[in-house]
Amino acid sequence: MKGPSRRPPGHVPLGRALSKLGIASRAEATRLISEGRVSVDGRVVRDPETLVVPERAQVAIDGQPAARAVWRLILLNKPRGVMTTRRDPQGRPTVFDLVSGVKGHLVAVGRLDFATSGLLLLTTDTRLADRLTDPTNRVPRVYTVTVRDEISDEAAASLTEGIEIDGERIAADEVTVRKRSRRETHLVVRLHEGRNREIRRMFEAVGHEVTSLRRVAFGGLELGALGPGQWREVGPEELRRALGASSDPSTSSGSPRARSRGDLAKSGSCEVKRQPLSRAIPSSQDP
Repeated sequence: MKGPSRRPPGHVPLGRALSKLGIASRAEATRLISEGRVSVDGRVVRDPETLVVPERAQVAIDGQPAARAVWRLILLNKPRGVMTTRRDPQGRPTVFDLVSGVKGHLVAVGRLDFATSGLLLLTTDTRLADRLTDPTNRVPRVYTVTVRDEISDEAAASLTEGIEIDGERIAADEVTVRKRSRRETHLVVRLHEGRNREIRRMFEAVGHEVTSLRRVAFGGLELGALGPGQWREVGPEELRRALGASSDPSTSSGSPRARSRGDLAKSGSCEVKRQPLSRAIPSSQDP
């Protein structure tokens, strides 16, 4: 029985290539190609699955050379109650409504769910988005979390040891208890991947409901003083600094750990640690 055929290196379907180049969304690209309005190297192509090399292909739409998107990276403070989607059937606000004045076809780097707030990256570079969200690159995400009731040290430790949920094992890289009482517990959680509702599911598994979830860092980039709904550009130099951010020495061995109030008291703060992001951006797209 034949296995799936492998693509030649660097080749992607034309529909995806148009999206990667920032020329059109995947849906728009499929429509344009099917209508015979797209040509590649002077030949009309009607099949969105036709393989091309995005960096080399000369693409035209309606006979006019397609302008490739300018490289952009936006850091947005997503408010709670906003969807990470381009359009919402229920008419709820989306993150793209908040950056509607930005030129270029932006894509979200991962997602934050409806009830989660904080740092969300948007970019015209789909290759960058793919690299940043690839779990093998271990790009850290840091969240502040509030849960109901007082969480024990044992429960916090179990989150870094790993929990079996719906047939998959989920673990945090680090859990820091900042403050706790009988009513609620405040924590900082660091992960290196972004599975669906991962943090909420982890705390539900140890008997605590998440009441507030906010992402404060993604790799070497931090939310800072941005207010809800505000955004800013991330320039080339800042991105280079983020890529060169030093590793967290407490986890350099690769083993996750949970930190209690005692650990926090010794350090005197709840500092967000950063890991290098040098593998997160393709060298060909390094600004």
